[in-house]
Amino acid sequence: MTTTQTGRRAEAQAAVFLERKGCTIIEQNWRTRLCEIDVIAERGQVIFFCEVKYRKTARQGSGLDYITSKKLQQMRFAAESWVHAHGWRGEYQLCAIEVSGPDFRVTAAVKL
Repeated sequence: MTTTQTGRRAEAQAAVFLERKGCTIIEQNWRTRLCEIDVIAERGQVIFFCEVKYRKTARQGSGLDYITSKKLQQMRFAAESWVHAHGWRGEYQLCAIEVSGPDFRVTAAVKL
């Protein structure tokens, strides 16, 4: 499986997880030439911009360990770009979802 295929599978599992939590998936892999968002979901009147991190094993730390201050800055920029492009005037939230192991299980989800 290529890195891209692995990432897409992890993102698909994250989307299923969000749907089970009552979210509607608006978009996956939203991109501009400057930024990208893995999964965009809505629940109630809140949009969630989700970064998905996959780790086959925990040997090098959890996926959430890789949400650095620089990554948070990139996520904020991407979310604000989407909000501007779509004219969203409501509430939005950044979140991260960790998918782990050969069975691609969601092992953690946090609001940032």
